[in-house]
Parts: sequence; C-alpha cells; structure tokens
Amino acid sequence: MSTAPRHVRLLGVPSSLGTHRYGAEGGYRALCATGLQREILGLGHELDDCGTFPVHERKDPGNPKAIHLQEISDLCQRLSEWQLGALNHKHFPLVIGGDHSIAIGTVAGSASYCQRHGERLGLLWIDAHGDMNTPETTPSGGVHGMPLAACIGLGAPELTEIAGFSPKVRRENTALVGIRDIDADEARLIEASGVRYFTMRDIDERGLNAVMHDAIEVVTRGTVGFHLSFDIDSVDPQVAPGVGTPVLGGLTYREAHLALELVADTGQLLSMDMVEINPLYDERNMTAQVAMKLIGSALGKRILPSLVRPPASKDAVRRPRL
Repeated sequence: MSTAPRHVRLLGVPSSLGTHRYGAEGGYRALCATGLQREILGLGHELDDCGTFPVHERKDPGNPKAIHLQEISDLCQRLSEWQLGALNHKHFPLVIGGDHSIAIGTVAGSASYCQRHGERLGLLWIDAHGDMNTPETTPSGGVHGMPLAACIGLGAPELTEIAGFSPKVRRENTALVGIRDIDADEARLIEASGVRYFTMRDIDERGLNAVMHDAIEVVTRGTVGFHLSFDIDSVDPQVAPGVGTPVLGGLTYREAHLALELVADTGQLLSMDMVEINPLYDERNMTAQVAMKLIGSALGKRILPSLVRPPASKDAVRRPRL
C-alpha cells in the first residue's frame, strides 16, 4: 500500500527542559543535516518547513519532583495551539524534539482538533520507557518521564490541563510499545492504568508484526485516527546511540522500520513527533540518519513502492512564519 501525498508541516522544538541532560535541543538541526526535507519531498509530499519553535531558556528548576514545570507547561500550551492550527489547515504536523515532554503539547493539539469535530484520538507511544511517572512517583523529577501519564490525565494539573481539558486520550485507545526500562512505582501505574502495553519480551515472543497489529487495533478502535509519539531510544543503542537514556535490548533497525511501515499502511496517522535525538551522544550523526529513515517509513516509503512519484524540487519547501 502506498501513502497518499500529504502536506507536511515540519517543526523543530529545541527543548531539553524535561531532562537533566543537555543535547536533545539539537535534534531538529541534526535531522536537517541528514537531509530530512529532501527525504520528505522525495516521497511526493508537500512541505512547509516552519523552522524552530521558540523555547525559553532554562531558569531555576523549581520543584525537584517536576523540574522546569512551569516553563514546560507554557511551552506545551503554545505548541498545542500550533499543532491545532496545522490540523485545521488539513496539514500533517511532524514535530521533531527535543525531549519527550514536548509530546504533552503535540498530543494536546491533536486531541483538541478531534474533540472540536466530535471525534476521538488514538495514541501510539513507542518508547524504551513507560513515561508514566508523576511528581509523586518520579525518581528523577524529569518531566520527560511523565508525558504519557499527563496525556491520560495523571499528574500535575499544569500538564494534564493543557488545552483546557483532560484526559486528552482514552486509556482504551492508548498503546505503549517497546518498553524495557520501567521504574518500580511507574510499573504499578502502568498496570493499573488501562493502557495497553507491549514489552520487549512480548515482541521477542510474538514478533513485532503481531504486536503492532494489536497496538494499531487499540489506537484505531472507534477513533478518527491516531497520533504517533516515537522516542528514538526505543531503538537499540547499537543502532541509535545518540540518546540521553540508552537501554540495551531495543528494537532492531528492521523492526523499527516495520513498525512504522505498518503505521503508514493504516492511512489513519494524523500527526507525529520524533523525540530524544541527542547529537552530543551520537556517533557520526548515526542516530539522526536512522530517525530520518524511520520518518520516511511512517510517511509511506517502501522497499518496492507501488507508485513512484517524481521528487519535488528543493524550491517546493515553503518556510512560513510561526
């Protein structure tokens, strides 16, 4: 199956507010250096490259159980409005992080769009970590470990109430794929949450194809479509070393591509973010190159495409003002 041409609206969010480590703010520039825009145009899509979103500098971290909480809340509120605007124009928002806390804003924007049309949003979260901590359970205080919890209505009101409603997605329409490094208290939250989760053991035992079919059924059941939040640390660090919190035993290169090819096959992907690319820990921009190719798979790239479209010229990239 080939993916119909889309009007992609690309945005970089250079934020590392949600983590104690610097570097994730360079993810968008690293991806651009690999030729991300050329990859998107080569698949026959239109492209608006919006550049980088304004992010306030780090201030005092504040509450040690939720560092930079107010700055992240403000950023995600503005990001949700940008995301909603892109969808209102029938564009496909593709947001490049930044740490994973930015997904609180991207999911809020997509959920707002669906809510205004009387529809539900599904959420597919592919990650090595559960991202289901709250200020009460976190061992680090990093908000990049809390975004999925916020999306389903758990945690600090500054995060759960972005866009004026909570939860953003129903738990029965949320799937968490690829987890392998979970905090003890977080594990209890995940098991009690009602979110459908698939660990790396599930993938080892059943195969990625079967797991993804189940996950896609969860996020498309009764929804108008789904948002994909892809943390590059879901991929094994031998393939993608440039991340802030690497964990051995992740998705192989081909498993990751198969996951996103199956996502594209649904024709129901409404929006996407790719996060946690950290050039400071990368080797020869290897992780950014993997992330770029994975985005291509999510946007319809195939080994033997059934429909070959001439690549758009470089002049086709529009650079609208934010």
